[in-house]
Amino acid sequence: MLKKRSIDTVKFGAEKSDEEIMIGVSADPELFGVLIERYEVKLTRYLLRIMPGLREEVDDLLQEVFIKAYVHVNGFDPKQKFSSWIYRIAHNEAVSWLRKKKARPELIELGEEDFQTFSQSIEDAFDEKETVFAKDEVARIIGEMEERYRSVLVLKFLEGRNYDEISDILEVPTGTVATLIHRAKKQFSSLYHKHHE
Repeated sequence: MLKKRSIDTVKFGAEKSDEEIMIGVSADPELFGVLIERYEVKLTRYLLRIMPGLREEVDDLLQEVFIKAYVHVNGFDPKQKFSSWIYRIAHNEAVSWLRKKKARPELIELGEEDFQTFSQSIEDAFDEKETVFAKDEVARIIGEMEERYRSVLVLKFLEGRNYDEISDILEVPTGTVATLIHRAKKQFSSLYHKHHE
């Protein structure tokens, strides 16, 4: 009987949106496993980007994120996007952990594709468009940035989130997101030039 239910759960999960699955979790807790499968890799990647070099801590933190989401399943508003809701939990848990430990990431993990995307997107923070970035240098600079600016750059340029999603995740107005991105680019530019003095 349990095996059949698991097959039914997988089949149900494949056909439903994240929000529909969340609605069903109260009646069938096994459904939450479908959401874990969908978001485990994405959230791990996101947490490693805002907490680089802290792999073991990220693994522990990810468990906390899923536990917190499951415990608060009845507090989820199905009118909002599940992805923004779960990213907000992950973001808040990471920020809380970093503040408690007074930890400051030093080197963000950038894949080659991430680096290319980020480099092209950040160019408008510079007057000289021909500036060439080195991957390790970009990673180091992002790690040196203030947490709020690092987070907004990671969400926008590495996670590909739009302004509304970032607004939901960071719990700030959309206009504030634009301001944060603008200031983050300026801080990135300032740190870049500081390294080249």
